[in-house]
Amino acid sequence: MIVENTRIALIGLRSNKLRSVLTMLGITIGVAAVIVLVSLGQAVETFVRNQFLGLGTNLMLVSQREASLADARTGGASQMMTMRDYETLRDLSRVPDALNVMPQLNFSRPVAVEGRQANGRIRGVTEAFVPMRNRDVVAGRFLDRTDVESEARVAVIGLTVVERLFPDSYPIGQNIRISEVTFRVIGVMEEAGGSGFGGDENDLIWIPVTTAQHRLNTGEDASGRKRVTNVLVQARDADSVDLVAAQVREALREARNINFRDEDTFQIFTQTDLLESVGQITSLLTIFLGIIAGISLLVGGIGIMNIMLVTVTERTREIGLRKAVGAQKRDIQLQFLTEATVLSLLGGAFGIGIAFAGSLAVSAVSADLQVRVQLSSILLATLISIGIGVFFGIYPANRAAALNPIDALRYE
Repeated sequence: MIVENTRIALIGLRSNKLRSVLTMLGITIGVAAVIVLVSLGQAVETFVRNQFLGLGTNLMLVSQREASLADARTGGASQMMTMRDYETLRDLSRVPDALNVMPQLNFSRPVAVEGRQANGRIRGVTEAFVPMRNRDVVAGRFLDRTDVESEARVAVIGLTVVERLFPDSYPIGQNIRISEVTFRVIGVMEEAGGSGFGGDENDLIWIPVTTAQHRLNTGEDASGRKRVTNVLVQARDADSVDLVAAQVREALREARNINFRDEDTFQIFTQTDLLESVGQITSLLTIFLGIIAGISLLVGGIGIMNIMLVTVTERTREIGLRKAVGAQKRDIQLQFLTEATVLSLLGGAFGIGIAFAGSLAVSAVSADLQVRVQLSSILLATLISIGIGVFFGIYPANRAAALNPIDALRYE
């Protein structure tokens, strides 16, 4: 019965090609839009996740807490991060499961090279930066322990800095002036794809954190301890991230003499926390895009209902004849439901084809976003097409089945 109804439906579609194509167009556009936008949302989520994972593995960032979030008993005061916090966290007796610990000091200073000037973004780090962040140099070398301990005036620069300050010359061995202090360029970092934990990673100048603290006057706390922006901690493996975070929290609370009733005066961000936050945002974005695209599916479904109502009117005598020779109400309903579903499925099939082409076009335009149509998206589009055909075909089918055979045969 279903096969025969499908054959009749296809014959009806061929007899009214233009009308059928225009009716399917709404479903085609809707299905294509839903698949492409959902796939695009998934691609964005994958891209962002890979960027965070590319920053290094099993990392957590420890920074000072915002003053507005501090405990009320402290009057909203915020305790800055200092080298004492760094020394506390690299103490293996306090944080035994940490693989690497590194202080970071971020600030901006005027940078000049042979008449060229720019406002440079500086990051004070140690030799642990390379293994912790999975980064390397493309020329020269990175900072080593000797540079940090001796407060050497050496710098490693990003590719954006090279383009800005050394457009026509080889930077290794040349001098740059940071706040009137001369530094020798010893390395150029490889290109970074992600924005990192603080802006464009290619537009940075890395210097020893000790040099930054003692030669560039980057600030101290009330006790005279040299400040840092944050401390980066790396766990030994993914399974120990939560354990290390707990050890870090306990060590800092003890070192800062925080009462058990008081809130932390610092905050810890793990990659898992960041990825979960990003995942929630991108998931909401994907759902939002899918809802917008779904509006065109609604319009397409209304078009199918409209055409099926016209078809019922045109085939009133045919319905009367079928009822006169014994066709039951359910037979008429099934026939018109099948026709509506076939119309919707064909529109969905064309939409899937367009979605494949659209995803390939987006991937070709943007090398960073690899949009791929998932099998789940195809199955979802197919189910949506069937659902639209059935939902919007029910009313025309019931209207056809309810026709009086005598009145139908007399219809002109």
